[in-house]
Amino acid sequence: MANSDKRIIYKESDGIVAIICPADKTFRTVEEIAAKDVPTGFKYKIVDKDDIPTDLSFRDAWTVDDSDLTDGVGA
Repeated sequence: MANSDKRIIYKESDGIVAIICPADKTFRTVEEIAAKDVPTGFKYKIVDKDDIPTDLSFRDAWTVDDSDLTDGVGA
């Protein structure tokens, strides 16, 4: 599976859900990108891109439960 098929999600300090879209043209894995790019101490989850809502009109209303952010912590 390509990096671009995944998304890295975490909650910013203000509670807004942030989404990182990894690129394919890199020597890093999605896990390495998450550890590097998610802010230090923030928990994250790697999900399929199809799991992200496509309706951007309510983007600021997207939520994620802290207990779902189980794939790691930003370095």
